[in-house]
Amino acid sequence: MSAARTLRVPGRHGYAAEFSPYLPGRLACATAQHYGIAGCGTLLILDQNETGLAIFRSFDWNDGLFDVTWSENNEHVLITCSGDGSLQLWDTAKATGPLQVYKEHTQEVYSVDWSQTRGEQLVVSGSWDQTVKVWDPTVGQSLCTFRGHESVIYSTIWSPHIPGCFASASGDQTLRIWDMKAAGVRIVIPAHQAEILSCDWCKYNENLLVTGAVDCSLRGWDLRNVRQPVFELLGHSYAIRRVKFSPFHASVLASCSYDFTVRFWNFAKSDPLLETVEHHTEFTCGLDFSLQSPSQVADCSWDETIKIYDPACLTVIPA
Repeated sequence: MSAARTLRVPGRHGYAAEFSPYLPGRLACATAQHYGIAGCGTLLILDQNETGLAIFRSFDWNDGLFDVTWSENNEHVLITCSGDGSLQLWDTAKATGPLQVYKEHTQEVYSVDWSQTRGEQLVVSGSWDQTVKVWDPTVGQSLCTFRGHESVIYSTIWSPHIPGCFASASGDQTLRIWDMKAAGVRIVIPAHQAEILSCDWCKYNENLLVTGAVDCSLRGWDLRNVRQPVFELLGHSYAIRRVKFSPFHASVLASCSYDFTVRFWNFAKSDPLLETVEHHTEFTCGLDFSLQSPSQVADCSWDETIKIYDPACLTVIPA
């Protein structure tokens, strides 16, 4: 693996890292003081340079920030979500913010995601209040609220293929597929016998999702037949905090965990574990693949560091 570009942010514990869909090398990181239990949060906008990572902008919020998502129609705009139940809209072209605050959830908001399908600009949020909300960022209040989960919601992700369709993962041990048009849940999958902390959609197959859970396993789900997983990936020794499919390789994904590691997998192989990266000394919570560089990955951890690197396994896969 090439040497990682590292930025240490004293007193800030990383929760989420997301590459800009527009600007090569630009990264957003959502952080919290005191492991998110108390204190404030900071949104960091980072740029890569020859020597490492530099802070382009830093925005503070009065509660921990748990997730971040970039706008899909404005390179300067992002949305974060926080422990006080609110979402915040920021503009990196301005030194202060936020421009707007959306406050409807009644408990921590742990997940936020901007839709990727063209023709709609919608944001989905998932909260510990057991609801999912969908927002139009140009409107001050949510468009609709989805109920059905029986525990906290940890992850909400739009389908990159199907407009108005999103997935959610919860402490109630289910993965659920929702449809804006149906105004409700389409599929309920009892995906693990443990809390599910993360889910993601395959970028190359509209029917394939992956879940990561407290049982240390990753499971793949084909929406055409959800009776059993189409793959299971074992190797982590503690809860899986986040999982992401590669935007460049149809069967490659990455996961990060409370075991401090980031693992890279190819579920199409009989020996699916490609590489284990052990460069953090605390829970690793944030993870993303670059949308511009096929081999570049970013992660962040409670050890107060943010890293951008090229794992060896991604530099040898033919694009």
